[in-house]
Amino acid sequence: MKCDLREKDISGCGLTGIINKKGKRFGGSEIKKSLCLMKDRGNGLGAGFAAYGIYPEFEDCYAFHVMYDYPSSRMEAEEYFRANYDMERIEEIPTAPVKSIVIKPLLLRYFVKPMKDKLTPGESEDDFVVRTVMRVNSGIEGAYIFSSGKNMGAFKGVGEPYDIAEFYRIEEYEGYIWTGHTRFPTNTPGWWGGAHPFTLLDWSIVHNGEISSYGINKRYLEMYGYKLTLLTDTEVVAYMLDLLVRRHGLDIRTACSVLAAPFWKDIDRMDGGPGGERDAYTALRLTYGSALLNGPFSILFGHRNGLVGLNDRIKLRPLVAATKGDFVYMGSEESAIREVCKDPGRVWAPRAGEPVIVEIER
Repeated sequence: MKCDLREKDISGCGLTGIINKKGKRFGGSEIKKSLCLMKDRGNGLGAGFAAYGIYPEFEDCYAFHVMYDYPSSRMEAEEYFRANYDMERIEEIPTAPVKSIVIKPLLLRYFVKPMKDKLTPGESEDDFVVRTVMRVNSGIEGAYIFSSGKNMGAFKGVGEPYDIAEFYRIEEYEGYIWTGHTRFPTNTPGWWGGAHPFTLLDWSIVHNGEISSYGINKRYLEMYGYKLTLLTDTEVVAYMLDLLVRRHGLDIRTACSVLAAPFWKDIDRMDGGPGGERDAYTALRLTYGSALLNGPFSILFGHRNGLVGLNDRIKLRPLVAATKGDFVYMGSEESAIREVCKDPGRVWAPRAGEPVIVEIER
């Protein structure tokens, strides 16, 4: 039978996110249902979830989620952890048997606090944790810290959304922000460390599309000590946000204006008065030209204080948002939102390069 390629919508990957603006925790069953509806957007080579507020009993500790390929990797990593951190708890990440998941790494989590005397002068605990993530992921073969924030965690692997949710027992957790991702890798490998979300500290990123500026972004980040080891272009987004917001002090909206900067022709049409938009955007583009994300993308990034959705500046990948009461929903498809919110108060498609920024009302 002849296949008409014009009938096929090749857009790849599915992402979804839910946030309660009051910071009220809710179970993982909602994000599971939303993501599983978009099963056809992935091909079984990766799925994952991120959740905030899931470890209230250890809210002052950094929660390291680590995958190991070899027993020797665990021994070397734990030796490093014990030499640099006070260890509050070590345990295997709870999982359930899933028929389709046969080959998997050893998965452990550590609740830790950096030893004060291990910090260099002027170094913050966050800086020290970032240095640890870079050290382990690039220097210990077969060991990968895939989550390192406080009171949050990422759960990801190779499999369909339903299988990964069942494997990690997602419905047993409660959080006030949830994101989910089903992967359709195109030019990068499908493996456990390469599944989404990508995280660093409390930043977590899920992404649909392709970062064609990966090489430039990677070299720019390496100037600041970041090491990209997970073989997927999305990794640059997590590290770029850490650089722009935490280290350089930009607010979220300004950081989004760097990642999806307006075209020069659009900047030229802006208000040119003293201190106007034209001067501001010109300065950002000149300063952070190597941080611009080129290529088709839609991303959701979570952090301890909120959830943000962002399209590329041409909107080559879909992103839909909706609200109802204290909840805000974002996803690749409106159907994924309506699966868990039957009657949203407002539904809209954000414009190209226009962020949807939701903050927790504390």
